[in-house]
Amino acid sequence: MLAKRNVLKRPLLTEKIAFLQDINNQYGFVVDRGANKIEIKRAVEQKYQVTVKSVRTMRVRGKVKTLGRFSGKRADWKKAIVTLIPEDHIEMAENV
Repeated sequence: MLAKRNVLKRPLLTEKIAFLQDINNQYGFVVDRGANKIEIKRAVEQKYQVTVKSVRTMRVRGKVKTLGRFSGKRADWKKAIVTLIPEDHIEMAENV
């Protein structure tokens, strides 16, 4: 089992996540690749003092990038979409 401080890496701030926040009260996070839904739920509830309704996860493959004659691959990562109960709200970077 992972430590709670290692499960959540950073919030995911994109236009699609901002739309989900307004419509469905869902928030996105970049999480550890070995974390499961139960660990993600506990980490979000402890860090933000909210009640999590559901968690969806997906693994994202890193892109292959080429710069001149050199090629490489970005790292694979995992993201989680967390749905909160309607009464709760997370203050992220809304002033940006």
